[in-house]
Amino acid sequence: MTRTMILLLAATVAAARFGVGAEPAPVATVQEEKVFERQITVTARLPYLLALPRGYDQGEDRWPLLVFLHGAGESGDSLGKVKAHGPPKLIAAGDRAFPCIVVSPQSPGRGWNPDVLAALVDELCREYRVDEDRIWLTGLSMGGFGTWALAAANPDRFAAIVPICGGANPSQADKLVGIPTWVFHGANDVVVPLSASQSIVDAIKAKGGEPKFTVYPEAGHDSWTETYADPALWEWLFAQSRAGRGGSTPVK
Repeated sequence: MTRTMILLLAATVAAARFGVGAEPAPVATVQEEKVFERQITVTARLPYLLALPRGYDQGEDRWPLLVFLHGAGESGDSLGKVKAHGPPKLIAAGDRAFPCIVVSPQSPGRGWNPDVLAALVDELCREYRVDEDRIWLTGLSMGGFGTWALAAANPDRFAAIVPICGGANPSQADKLVGIPTWVFHGANDVVVPLSASQSIVDAIKAKGGEPKFTVYPEAGHDSWTETYADPALWEWLFAQSRAGRGGSTPVK
């Protein structure tokens, strides 16, 4: 073996032993568990229609509150659109005198935020003489989904809910099982399928709840016109109280 070959062999052995001229071995990345926590303030703006019952300004009585959530078509920044359906339409047409405070907020167009709606209800209870044992919630389509979501987020807040052609994740059934509920849907709804209501109703029943469920066999997506025109709905809803869960005297 020549001297050159010996030197090359020695250099190779040294490189292998001491890592000379080789890439450094990769170092494993360490992941640490961290938590971010900070109180932040968010400004929410939600226009709404307000209808006070006849006699509100006479005396100091507290009044029930009905919250109505519209569908996607009434979203935006023109509050008059909210009068297209439901209680605001009935009030505008003079078809029904509601024996309660009626509040109809308008979504800016990104669905309904339960936290913002809950804050609105709290504000209304501070500003008006609301009987907090008789706060009722209803909505159609997007508002039906919003009704389920708001009730699930605040299960002890509402005396009764009426979701129309909406839906909810069946996993929410535990939170909804104790709320008096009357659900409405059209059998031929191709916008929100009947199964959206059926699945949450079945889940609530499986938990021991007893939601009322009305399916209109010939109706499509518009199952709200017939619902809100039905005197039986209002008789049932106005009888619901958080104190006693349905055992109260109906509102006259």
